Amino acid sequence: MAELSRRLQDGARQLQAQFLGKEEIIRLLFISAVAGEHLVMVGPPGTAKSALLRAFAQIIEAKYFDYLLTRFTEPNEIFGPVDIQAFRSGSYRRRVQGMLPEAEVVFLDEIFKANSAILNSLLTLLNSRRFTHGNETVRVPLISLYAASNEVPSDDALSALFDRFLLRVRVDYLDSYHFRGLLQKGIELEAKGMNPDAERARPVVSASDLLALQRGFGGLLDFGEDFLATFKGLVFQIRSEGIGLSDRRVVKLLKLFAASAVFDGRTQVNDSDLFVLRHVWNTPEQEEILQEIVGPVLDQWYEQHPDQARIGATPTNLQDLLDELRIIRETLTGSEVLSDMQLFSQLRNLGDIKAALMRMPDNPTAARMVGEVDKLLETMFASSRFV
Repeated sequence: MAELSRRLQDGARQLQAQFLGKEEIIRLLFISAVAGEHLVMVGPPGTAKSALLRAFAQIIEAKYFDYLLTRFTEPNEIFGPVDIQAFRSGSYRRRVQGMLPEAEVVFLDEIFKANSAILNSLLTLLNSRRFTHGNETVRVPLISLYAASNEVPSDDALSALFDRFLLRVRVDYLDSYHFRGLLQKGIELEAKGMNPDAERARPVVSASDLLALQRGFGGLLDFGEDFLATFKGLVFQIRSEGIGLSDRRVVKLLKLFAASAVFDGRTQVNDSDLFVLRHVWNTPEQEEILQEIVGPVLDQWYEQHPDQARIGATPTNLQDLLDELRIIRETLTGSEVLSDMQLFSQLRNLGDIKAALMRMPDNPTAARMVGEVDKLLETMFASSRFV
């Protein structure tokens, strides 16, 4: 367990070195692969979703298949063309070599634009890891299927497919104070993409290792009574807020908690693993509600364990925050008249900076700057623009 954890964390560090601000998403990619569950990312184009998945597939040394779906995509394009020679002999089957049924990690972009013929096959594949073509049903080596979409589906016909993704992750643009880091990481990725001889990600674990772990996963599902009591309270609090969480999903979440512990090299789950519950929303608006429900439990655990790094926290350079705060202060207090859109954009950036500073409670400079942000906000709200 310790060796596997070391390798998984090594892979996560490789990805974090390439993709800024994706720490929590990267952890979720690994724990979904360990647990054999599926994950969908929802967010605008240009947020490195496909690049992240390609790098992840290299890290775990898996057979990889990806495709951008449209409503015109045909089953042949992802499941393989019909075997004409076999068809002439009276047998219907597909040539699946190199296609989705042979892949171990799959990424489908704009998955909710797929037509019904593809959706029906995907449902069976996601549910039971089986693919049927003609009168033959084969078991697929799929570890996890990852998907992306610009928006959550509103069509009831797609609800069954959306429900198969136990994890739902919001992927958005980075905050303004990460801008310089974004440019640095982005240009490194662009340069690497232009150089065919550039060093690839170093695999840390094989797909066969993960599949073997999944087969013996039952031995890892051991939970203490205190943890289960906390989990029960959160589930019923989530349901009381009108967020649908079926019994089937509740049971499957236990696998993700155990996988999170495996990632850390632990044989027992703890309350920090409950961060997964932030990603069980059915609509993006519910994400904030889940944070308000789960956040206090996580805060309490980290207060009791100050030596533990908070899961998903993006390392932030204090100097970058101070530089960005100086620019915003000059913009807001300068002589130039700002439009409403510019004004609210700067106020939103101030809120992001304050949140980042508050995640540095032991830094006296950060604590002092939180007060500076509050004073600037009070000044702006007291101005004639908000009267």
